[in-house]
Amino acid sequence: MFKKILIANRGEIAIRVIRACRDMGIRSVSVFSEADRNSLHVLLSDEAYPIGPAPSNESYLNVDKILSVAKRAGADAIHPGYGFLSENPNFVRRVEEEGLTFIGPKPESMEVMGDKISAKEQMKKSGVPIVPGSDGAIETVEELKKVAKEVGFPLLIKASSGGGGKGMRYVAEESQLESNYNMARSEAKKFFASDDVYIERFVQSPKHIEIQIFGDSHGNTIHLFERECSMQRRHQKVLEECPSPALDEESRRKMGEVAVKAARSINYLGAGTIEFIFDSITKEFFFMEMNTRLQVEHPVTEMCTGVDLVQEQIRVAAGLPLSVKQEDLKLNGHAIEARICAEDPATFAPSPGLIRRCRNPQGSFIRLDSSAFPGYEVPIYYDPMVAKLIVWGRNRDEAIQRMDRALAEFSLTGIKTNIVLHKSLIHEEAFRSGEYTTQFIDNDFSGSSDNLFKFVDDRVFLISLAVEAYKNLKPKSTADHNIYSRWKDIGRQEGQR
Repeated sequence: MFKKILIANRGEIAIRVIRACRDMGIRSVSVFSEADRNSLHVLLSDEAYPIGPAPSNESYLNVDKILSVAKRAGADAIHPGYGFLSENPNFVRRVEEEGLTFIGPKPESMEVMGDKISAKEQMKKSGVPIVPGSDGAIETVEELKKVAKEVGFPLLIKASSGGGGKGMRYVAEESQLESNYNMARSEAKKFFASDDVYIERFVQSPKHIEIQIFGDSHGNTIHLFERECSMQRRHQKVLEECPSPALDEESRRKMGEVAVKAARSINYLGAGTIEFIFDSITKEFFFMEMNTRLQVEHPVTEMCTGVDLVQEQIRVAAGLPLSVKQEDLKLNGHAIEARICAEDPATFAPSPGLIRRCRNPQGSFIRLDSSAFPGYEVPIYYDPMVAKLIVWGRNRDEAIQRMDRALAEFSLTGIKTNIVLHKSLIHEEAFRSGEYTTQFIDNDFSGSSDNLFKFVDDRVFLISLAVEAYKNLKPKSTADHNIYSRWKDIGRQEGQR
């Protein structure tokens, strides 16, 4: 087993890995940029080393600096977390060249699944169902029109090397085809240094359901059931749950078997996720992509299976077999995760700044993976997520009720957060019924600024919002946000009139 692991990441995921290491008696090494000098992951690790200025390309993406620290600290292995270098095959090769162990899959698996076109080709070859679309990158407008006619409208134009909704365009009819093709290619070139795009059929009532898989070096591959990830805004996940309310046992079994088949076809090692588009009307499912790393939403799987996925990653990387067999795994209860981000809940604009007050939810079956604390300066340079709130219940209704209570207790002041957004989302009928699709927030969500705050009863939050409205000389803003009625309720609670 490893004696010391360097975590090539920051924030809550770095803290998550540090805690797993500590539980296993392994020393942890953290790295930090100038913007993260006072971050919680720096304080909690056994050792911490600076790696450069705030921009990620000068710090968390700087392979030479990270490897230099790993050698200096005497680390045996490197855990990449998610994001940054976690799916970079060249980084994996550099790690191995330095005689260190990369806690994750082999670079060959990353390369096959990292490009969406090659991934689709591999899955098609392996008998995994894929969304009808082009066989490869679309090179010309003429080819685009020909394939689009075969696929039919509506359709999606997608960047081959894309992710996070970048380089993706929805096309409803032929007249929109060429302009969206050019925009998708331009955006793909900007974000991924490649303008290769492909097209695929747009599923009309899509749900985003993913299967957690795990493979070891002893020939074992398992799945740990599914996660429902359809609550999204512009293709970015907002809230996740396990299991999916949309799947029956037969669909769950089929998707699990297909995911394992897909992982075995590339001799996959470690934790990974096979993502599917699920047609909520026809109950068909199609391969979408594979994430060759640990997912942000992995805690809901842990809560419902009892398996510590990070510890399992470490054991498998050390050459040990999986600690569980497929027949041992059972779904227990229901878990929901809310991504808490430093952003304006109405506009989704980032909201960096100083956290002045932090009140964390507590109680049975509540988990908080967080990097936030009073006095912490949320930097502008990185992803705005500062915490993940995870709850478990014996069934979905109990989990929703517990999430409602936990969100009511959760308070971060000094910055804007999307806590109020989550409070509104879990009260939506579409969420309560489990019938929401990936289009819900963008097309159907009723959480406009005039009712987004109707479930808020946190006095400190309301005072802060009122003060901000006053400072901005917008006296109508409090009324617009439905604050008056909540103040009235609070006054009554205190016996005031």
